[in-house]
Amino acid sequence: MSKSVDAPSLESFSSESPSPLYARVKQVIVQRIRSGAWLPNSKLPSESELLSLLGVSRMTINRALRELTIEGLLVRVQGVGTFVAEPKGHAALFEIHNIAEEISARGHVHRCEVITLEELPAKASVALPFALEGVTRLFHSLVVHYENEVPVQIEERFVNALIAPEYLQQDFTKVTPYAYLIQLAPLTEGEHVVEAIHAKSAECRLLHIKRNEPCLLIRRRTWSAKGQVGSARLVYPGSRYRLEGKFGH
Repeated sequence: MSKSVDAPSLESFSSESPSPLYARVKQVIVQRIRSGAWLPNSKLPSESELLSLLGVSRMTINRALRELTIEGLLVRVQGVGTFVAEPKGHAALFEIHNIAEEISARGHVHRCEVITLEELPAKASVALPFALEGVTRLFHSLVVHYENEVPVQIEERFVNALIAPEYLQQDFTKVTPYAYLIQLAPLTEGEHVVEAIHAKSAECRLLHIKRNEPCLLIRRRTWSAKGQVGSARLVYPGSRYRLEGKFGH
């Protein structure tokens, strides 16, 4: 269970600075993290608590938290809260994000439809594109993510039940599988393959696209300090979504 952090002191928030309000809120949060006052995986005060303490609008707080999430300092889990991210040694070409947060950041509405949520025989793991090593219980989920009521991603997951024993009891219409798992077992390592595919008939029906329409496929395995979390198969309609990466020195 992640520990909650103390609220920022009012003294650390300068009302006389020429910087925009959201930038000053960001500075307060960054200072708390870099000083060690807020440790990795600690939960931040709620948006309501922050706006009350700092005397700024909810929109200002939200922008500051959103930008710090994009910058990798925070992790926002829909329906749960905002947490200090684990420090990274380097930036990956493809970051792992919560699609609900991505959609909300664009000012759009996210909705998730659960198609399948079940337990599979553990021996099924050896047949997966990314095998799950040493898994004795295996959970399987298939959900479709919508952006403004348009389906934009099929998310199929195979989850190590020893790490997420209550996975099948979650309501993934309220919190995404990714958000639930990242809170339960923060990621320490991942690997994935990206390729272009033709959508299968069943995928076309779920995504409301024409038969064999080109799609983007990500196959991914992830690990936490507790061990291998699971594998995922993410399918995006090529005409509705694009993947972006950033790299540098």
